[in-house]
Amino acid sequence: MEKKFKEAYLAGLIEFEELDALVSRWNFSDDNTPLREYLGINGDEEDVWIEEGDEALQEMLDRQKA
Repeated sequence: MEKKFKEAYLAGLIEFEELDALVSRWNFSDDNTPLREYLGINGDEEDVWIEEGDEALQEMLDRQKA
């Protein structure tokens, strides 16, 4: 994937539900990149995702859409 999850989602290129597949791909890869960097999300977004779940992350990202 050329664009990271966040960039592709904000551009409307993928649906939010693609997040699960990307996390699974990362889990089963040899990629040493931290998941946050792999997905292209920042620390605040990662914290919201961990603490509040997928819906909270989606809402946070949706507020950034152009």
